[in-house]
Amino acid sequence: MEKSITLLYVDDEAINLKLFEINFSKKFNVVTAPSGYDALEKLKESPSISVVISDMRMPGMNGIDFIKLAKDYRENMICFILSGYDVTEEISRAYSERLIDKYFQKPFNMRDIEASIREAVDLRANSSGR
Repeated sequence: MEKSITLLYVDDEAINLKLFEINFSKKFNVVTAPSGYDALEKLKESPSISVVISDMRMPGMNGIDFIKLAKDYRENMICFILSGYDVTEEISRAYSERLIDKYFQKPFNMRDIEASIREAVDLRANSSGR
């Protein structure tokens, strides 16, 4: 299977980064970062990244703040938030403003995340006339 989608997963927990990589590296090109700041560097280094999944609560910069900055690099990037907590007002607002495409709850459901990534990528591809 060709891995045509490169995604960036951002989480301050090393075990979550490893689990995500193990679970998704057969289906996608997975790049990981332990913080929003490191993730911004990865975006600069890897122009092929088209999907971002970020943990919400991280020290220094939360997931929404990171995604706002990431959108400066790639306006049409597909972005998801992952959190172990309920949907906050900040997450709801980010979704309604189309800053994020979807919110996932931890522990994450692999099938739901994979289906959501593929659906969002297909929607973007079809809407851009490719």
